[in-house]
Amino acid sequence: MAMEHENISEEAVIELDGVTKSFGTQKVLDGVNLHVKRGEIMVVMGGSGCGKSTLLNHMIGALTPDSGSVKLFGRDYATMTDEELAETRMRFGILFQSGALISSLTIGENVALPLREHKSLDDNIIDIMVKIKLELVGLREHADKMPAQLSGGMKKRAGLARAVALDPQILFYDEPSAGLDPVTSAQIDQLIIALTRKLHVTSVVVTHEMDSAFTIADRMCMLDLGKVMRIGSRKEFEDLRDAADGELKSEQDLLIRQFLRGGAEGPITDRQQSSGYADDLSLVATRTQ
Repeated sequence: MAMEHENISEEAVIELDGVTKSFGTQKVLDGVNLHVKRGEIMVVMGGSGCGKSTLLNHMIGALTPDSGSVKLFGRDYATMTDEELAETRMRFGILFQSGALISSLTIGENVALPLREHKSLDDNIIDIMVKIKLELVGLREHADKMPAQLSGGMKKRAGLARAVALDPQILFYDEPSAGLDPVTSAQIDQLIIALTRKLHVTSVVVTHEMDSAFTIADRMCMLDLGKVMRIGSRKEFEDLRDAADGELKSEQDLLIRQFLRGGAEGPITDRQQSSGYADDLSLVATRTQ
């Protein structure tokens, strides 16, 4: 399991303060406060539709909050010029769910792409850097293969090699275990830990896979209905997950524990059952008669 280590500092490299975001009448983020420390692995988790992906898109500057602020390296996205925004984006890498490889390029060419776009380097230097990045993820011997020739886990690793091509200070992972078998998922978890430590980067991992979360996290953030339910160390969440029935008093703690355990009964399912779902179905059925 990941343990807090000497590379973690108290300096926040990502700061979200009072962030709200709505799409139409639906409020997706509701006053989110989250500071990510330099060098840590922060896991952001929660059920489908809780706001995880929207939160990630704010962190990378793809979305602008309706209110509140989002800062990277102490700079507010809202005050950045286009040039400053481009420079900031070169300081982080992203591993998307699918790996997002360009299918017409070899794995080596995919990794070389950000180097060719953003650096003025000789081709020989780029080739060496590509080999180094692929070696980090165990794919150096597969540089000439096309994405279609790779397994799901290998595509994720290739996407990760591309994400670290520009030596970023922050790595963002969007559901890195999605669609992978348990063994491959565990390998990706260990790779996330190893790269965070070796490259001295800060990692933010968005996931709903609890096995992965409890393996890699230094700290964890639980979202529910666009709100932060709790931020704490992995140990704090482990204690909450393992707490006996009589030890938890608040509805919030019971809700978090149900999610962490994947329980079939509890506040989350009670809320779903009382949401008027059956009435909505009856109304639709009436309208179609």
